[in-house]
Amino acid sequence: MSRRKQATEGPEESAPAPSRVAGGCVLAVLVLGLGAVLFAALGTLAVLVVWAVGGGGLWWTVRRPTKIENHSPPPPRDPSRNTSPQFSVVEDKPGHCTINWQKEGS
Repeated sequence: MSRRKQATEGPEESAPAPSRVAGGCVLAVLVLGLGAVLFAALGTLAVLVVWAVGGGGLWWTVRRPTKIENHSPPPPRDPSRNTSPQFSVVEDKPGHCTINWQKEGS
């Protein structure tokens, strides 16, 4: 019974989550490999293909709709919240100062 209890109470070890860096490296290797095959097979035409893909990607990015749903300007600020604290320094005794805080408009 104690073995069963230890097995259920122990911390569960799970496989680590895949890293984004590792995924980026795999993607970079695939793209570079595909580019090398493309340049080996097509030569000068591969340069035009790369330029076309880059231009198409740039065009798609610029033409893609933004994620902002509300294009209206923000509402005006509340004038009651537009107060800033004011303070004055008063010297009570020589070498001793007191700061008096008050809100503007009070």
